[in-house]
Parts: sequence; structure tokens; C-alpha cells
Amino acid sequence: MVDLLPAQIGRWQHLEATAREHFRCAAIAEIRTPLLEVTELFARGIGEATDVVGKEMYTFLDRGERSCTLRPEGTASVVRAAIQQGLLSQGPQRLWYGGPMFRYERPQAGRLRQFHQIGVELLGFADAYSDVEAIAIAWDLLAALGVQGLALELNSLGSSEDRARYRELLLAWLEQRRDQLDPDSQARIASNPLRVLDSKHPGTQELLADAPSLASALSDDSQARFAAVQQALTALGIPFVLNPRLVRGLDYYSHTAFEITSSQLGAQATVCGGGRYDGLVQQLGGPATPAIGWALGMERLVLLLSQGDDVASEPGLDLYVVSRGEAAAAMGLSLARRCRLVGLAVERDASGSAFGKQFKRADRSGARYAAVIGEQEVAEGMVGLKDLRASGEQPSQRLTPEALLESLREGLSRP
Repeated sequence: MVDLLPAQIGRWQHLEATAREHFRCAAIAEIRTPLLEVTELFARGIGEATDVVGKEMYTFLDRGERSCTLRPEGTASVVRAAIQQGLLSQGPQRLWYGGPMFRYERPQAGRLRQFHQIGVELLGFADAYSDVEAIAIAWDLLAALGVQGLALELNSLGSSEDRARYRELLLAWLEQRRDQLDPDSQARIASNPLRVLDSKHPGTQELLADAPSLASALSDDSQARFAAVQQALTALGIPFVLNPRLVRGLDYYSHTAFEITSSQLGAQATVCGGGRYDGLVQQLGGPATPAIGWALGMERLVLLLSQGDDVASEPGLDLYVVSRGEAAAAMGLSLARRCRLVGLAVERDASGSAFGKQFKRADRSGARYAAVIGEQEVAEGMVGLKDLRASGEQPSQRLTPEALLESLREGLSRP
């Protein structure tokens, strides 16, 4: 878990602002859920046999002896909130969330134990076009952020009946080759055999090249649905590759599953992943509700953004207030407040040190102007205004606070 310092925040703010604008254009509303949930929510929603629930969750008993967990992902919490708050009775919901998640796993570049996600959940949408719309929103957001080398990997996990049928085929095939699998995959055979397909072990991956494919177990309806997704993506000009080994890490997925990767990230290439989860709402106690969603990892995106041009946090300071003496400090405080109330960004030097030192700090602050208040300015009710970015030596103007405020608003072209 790491601190995000002011020098790093600019990229995060840029990412968040771009995402907010994309979601506004897509008529997707924000929802905020607690960081802490009852453990049962994730055990039921994600699946007890998954690595997330079995190995990675931060779980503890609170003072009421209730098992609580810091959320490891966002979908289950959003679905829980939609059920509890009656959102689903109001019709289909287009929701997005953002914030920290927690998993106890090995930290590496772009992967931390407290990490941040932005995600979208479309609840109550069943058609193949909704799958494509969700993918397109993610694809266009990443493109707008300037992420290069994007690639979309696509698979269909079929219906629950398709997966049950395939599970039996795969289980029999894996059991015959148990001694050729890596230890983690051997442990998954009984609990979650589909997760073996997602193994990163080179030997297991080579062996799986001959495994039965999920596509062979898909029903006619599932195949037709997957074909419609592919056709719609092609019509939108979004390129994709089929990856029959893509199963995602959570149990609630069905039908469309996808990942968006970037060639800029090396081995940990996935920046966005998601899919359809038609059974999750009912599994968590709500009505049968089709749904699709995705999440992107902000740490990995910030890594990508850091490879490009610098991103500024905000427009920067407009005014730096320099003052010397008790009365001047009081006048400077009043001036700073008045300027802030009309939307100007102002920093006040509270050091009381010599004017020379304060001017050096004013220059380093990046502010466009400095307001100067000393004993003479207090006596006359005036303020000195100096343009810190003008070329050559420029004399300070002497203005009343009202005139200074007006001059600043005109000079900075603020409404």
C-alpha cells in the first residue's frame, strides 16, 4: 500500500476527469459503496473456490464478532446496493464506481495490496448489443487517455448449463493429466477446474493447447449470441482476437468475457477486464437480472500515462500573497479569501519572513501574480500587484483591493 503524493496526483485527476466525462456522455450514473462489507457477500458472489476469496481477502471479526472484509472488487458491492436500495425496481441501471480495493497478493509494478479501480455495471440489460456497448465505452475511454497498443481479447463462457457440461469434459481431461500440471493447477482441479485454463505456468499452458475447448460445449443459442457480439464489434471498428482460454478469475461470469491489454505494459498487460454475469443478482438475493460490467486498474493506467507527456494537476496558482507585519497579514488573509470566493487560486505566505525570501517562494510557486502588502500598503489601504511571469523587470501596480480583484479577473480571463 502506497501514498499518493501531490506531485503524482495530476495523472490520477486527469484519469478520473476523463472517465467522468465519458460516463456522463454514456448516461452512466455514479454510485459509491462502503469499503467494508460482510464477508458472506464476497464468498457468495465471487466464489469460495476462487483465489480472491481463498487467499487474498483482508477479513477479520469486528467487535460484534461479525466477519467483515475490505472489498476486493466492486461488482458484488454494487449489486448488493442495487438490491438493498431497491434500484432494480426502478428499471435497468447504468452505474459506475471508483475507489480503493484490497487484496493480499504479491506487490509488483501496477499491482498493490490497496489498489484503485474504476468500473461500470449495466444492470438489467440482456442483449448482445449491451455487451458491445460496455466494451466500446471501455475501449473509447482508454483511447481518449492516450493508451497505445490496445488489444481486445474475447471469449464466451456460455450459459450455466454450457459451463456445467464443459466442466465435466474438462475435469475428466485434467484428471488424466494431473501429474503433468503445476501444483496450483492440481489444487484447482477439484474446486474450480475452469481456472486451470487461466494458469500462467508455461508447462501447463503448453499442455492445455490440446484440452477440449469451451466453444465445443456452447449451445446453439450461446453460439448465436457470441456471433452477434463479434459482428457488432466489427461494425463499430473495434478489433478483437478470440482467446478460448480467457475465463476471468471470478465465478460469476457468463457468456461474454473480455480483457483489454496494452503492449506498453509488458507481462502484466491487462488494463481492463470484465464480462456478463447474468446470475449474480439472483445469487445475492435479488430478482433474476441480466448484467454486464468491467473494471480497469488505475495504477496500471497511471503507469501508462507516466510514459507520455506531463499532466498538470490543475491550472495552477493565480495569486501569491506576500505580507509583512501583523496588520498586513490580516489584510492578506482577507484579500486571499475574497479572491478565492470568485474562483481564483490563491496561496498566502504565512511565514512573516523578509520580502526577498517571500518573493523567492512566490516565484517557485508558479503563480502568475504576487500581491504585496506591507506597512505602507496597510496605511493607505492599497495592495501592490506584481506580474511574476512578465519578461524583464516590471514595476508593481498599486491598487485598492477591489481594483486588484477586478484587474486579476480581467488579466486571467476568468468569468
